[in-house]
Amino acid sequence: MLDLEAVLALRAVATGGSVAVAAETLGYTPSAVSQQIKRLERGTGVTLLERAGRGVVLTDAGRQLVTTSAPVLADLERIEADLQLARSVAAEQVTGEVRVAAFSTAVRGLLVEVLAGLRREHPALRVPLRESEPWETVALVASGQRDLGIVHAWGGVALAMPDHLIATPLFTDVADVVLPRDHALADRAVLAPADLADCDWIATFDSTICRQWLRRLFDGVPNAPRIVHESMEFENHIELVRAGLGVALVPRLGRPALPPEVVAIPTVAPASTRAISAVHRRTQAASPALQTVLDAVREAVLVGFATAID
Repeated sequence: MLDLEAVLALRAVATGGSVAVAAETLGYTPSAVSQQIKRLERGTGVTLLERAGRGVVLTDAGRQLVTTSAPVLADLERIEADLQLARSVAAEQVTGEVRVAAFSTAVRGLLVEVLAGLRREHPALRVPLRESEPWETVALVASGQRDLGIVHAWGGVALAMPDHLIATPLFTDVADVVLPRDHALADRAVLAPADLADCDWIATFDSTICRQWLRRLFDGVPNAPRIVHESMEFENHIELVRAGLGVALVPRLGRPALPPEVVAIPTVAPASTRAISAVHRRTQAASPALQTVLDAVREAVLVGFATAID
């Protein structure tokens, strides 16, 4: 009998690309993940990982096991959803665990209150949270390492969605250009990319989807944007703007109150908007625990965002 925990560890290595990333995702040490995979190799009698430079790659047998285990794990997930429903009915409360992944501004602007409410109303329901970029979130949910993801997709920046995932639209978020109040453009009602071509910019790291949108925003504008400062925290962007060190594109979701020294102005041609969605695996559609969390997220959106969509 295959060790399912070890199979999940191997799938995490396949998704994350390394034992270290898999360990961080699963909440284990790298040594524990390596031991799980070695135990799986002993049980199957084949080598599943091999060295490649300073890292590891899956062997053909390892890739085959990851592929062929997917439908089995999906069946187990459907069984778990049925059992979860039975347990919830018997206990007259929602039980189980829903592992959530979300990007930083969704954590701050949406999920903190949602998780607090779930803890009050459903004390037997566990909802551990992990912060991750949308691309990583989709991979985590698709591979079974997280159950529910909150993701965003900017217009023109693709976010591939595997067929076995369901995406539920939540609302549309808007990002504004944040400038010092004494900036020459601060009195504009809207700003076009060409207006901002000569500005120094503060941005997230190059690997992020927000940075990709910033580049897409300036398509056709030569030598722009000129990135001077980089930070993953939008609060830092605002402080750098306040100090007169550049301008930044900052989403409204999770954005703190702006200091009086700065102003926020929307962009046009194109508008800077991003579609916020929840994603989960089709096999979990019947899970009462997942539906409880998803319903709580949608309720928070309907209460808190005028741009919520059906």
